[in-house]
Amino acid sequence: MPITPRHVILVTGPSGAGMSTATKALEDAGFEAIDNLPLRLVGRLLDDDGADKPMSLGLDLRNRDFSADAVLDLVTELEQRDDVSPQLLYLDCRPEEIMRRYSTTRRRHPIAQAPSLAEGITHEIDLLRPLRNRADVLIDTSGLNPHELRAEVEKWFAPKGEHQIAVQLQSFSYKRGLPRGADMVFDCRFLRNPHWVEHLRPQDGRNSDVQDYVAEDPHFSGFFEKVRDMALFILPPAQREGKSYLTIAFGCSGGKHRSVTLAERLAEDLAQAGWQVSKRHRELDRRQSKEAQ
Repeated sequence: MPITPRHVILVTGPSGAGMSTATKALEDAGFEAIDNLPLRLVGRLLDDDGADKPMSLGLDLRNRDFSADAVLDLVTELEQRDDVSPQLLYLDCRPEEIMRRYSTTRRRHPIAQAPSLAEGITHEIDLLRPLRNRADVLIDTSGLNPHELRAEVEKWFAPKGEHQIAVQLQSFSYKRGLPRGADMVFDCRFLRNPHWVEHLRPQDGRNSDVQDYVAEDPHFSGFFEKVRDMALFILPPAQREGKSYLTIAFGCSGGKHRSVTLAERLAEDLAQAGWQVSKRHRELDRRQSKEAQ
């Protein structure tokens, strides 16, 4: 049976040219991203037969065994393998722009001392020139902001030129506080509460009877439709902007019935609309963890 070569992108370029942004964009596009891996370990890493996910490897002067010749030798070695399809991505940038970026962030250049930052930048660019000349894809980041660089990387490497934003739906109890990192939080304590129905109390919002009971509230339909429409409206521009995750949280009194119902129903609708969705029910997870102890 023919072997499908594993797509491996070697990302390099001068410090300050945008490697971190490019690597993150590749990771969001589905690549397994590894930064600053010693060159001598690359072959061993790719020998793992159980891994077939495309890979991005960040290579720069921080690597202990890094040199332009060593990277070129690695590219040649990978090109001779039947199970690997390598590409060398070089992020280029004008020296004066790198100088401006370092002056703005006040970060230390890996090979330049404070009095000679310009000389260090020029020296690094000279060291990397053979890689620039050999690059399969060269992106000049001089005039690009992080969002524009991400878009350029996605144009080259992401399926259909666009990464897939991940949507997480959460449920929680207000008694234990708001969840951290939520982009949107909705209070659904105004909906009818299954807690007060004896045969529904032991169940949670993943149960169809509980969901039906909550959905029978006359305010449920209008509330749910507005939240769903808002999510569907926000997701496409958030994805174009380069956002990797969007977290929507629903809260109720106990985090067991109403909030879980809303998270489950919205997750189902967004998944049917083609979005990548995950769910987390904070209080249910906490309860299951205690029971497992």
